[in-house]
Amino acid sequence: MDTIKQLQWRYATKKFDADKKLSKNKLDILKQAFNLTATSYGLQTISLVIVEDKAIRASLVEHSYNQNQVLDASHLLVICIQDNIQHFDVNNYYKNIKAIRNTPDQILEPYRKGLVEIMGNMTIDEQQQWSTNQAYIALGNLMTICAIENIDSCPMEGFVSKKYDSILKLKDKGLKSVLLLPVGYRAKDDMFSDFKKVRKPIKETIIEI
Repeated sequence: MDTIKQLQWRYATKKFDADKKLSKNKLDILKQAFNLTATSYGLQTISLVIVEDKAIRASLVEHSYNQNQVLDASHLLVICIQDNIQHFDVNNYYKNIKAIRNTPDQILEPYRKGLVEIMGNMTIDEQQQWSTNQAYIALGNLMTICAIENIDSCPMEGFVSKKYDSILKLKDKGLKSVLLLPVGYRAKDDMFSDFKKVRKPIKETIIEI
């Protein structure tokens, strides 16, 4: 696999082939890639909602500034953040570490207390901004995996989060939508697929010291 060639192949797909669907295997790869995304402290205050239902996606188009990728893609990935980070989120994280790594409590306890304090000192807005930063890491990771797996995607910030949260009942799950990634396969007549990439020369973006 030529990684750079695949990154050159990818683009923000503007028109998906509505008849082409991701296989279960491809979808499983995206699920695992999301779950393996690096997050600050490893706390994973982000979630991925996968929307396949066409009727639901049709209702989301108007709240996506009429961007039809939301409907025509194979699946719509909605990256969400927790609307509030509680002490039990941190406690459960450290319970998970202990269960998986069998790390003694005397080693974990100082780190657990420190993270409880860090989260507790944040306002809700600060928590949500912190989690949103993690969501962008996940978005980048998913886009790269899509390119490697020959899956087309289109990162999107342009949507009405509150409408999405209502339609997808995200508030009931303690979540808030922050980013979208329709995934699937490009339509043959998507004119953007043949456009050459426009990037600055590497010498203007890379500084070597």
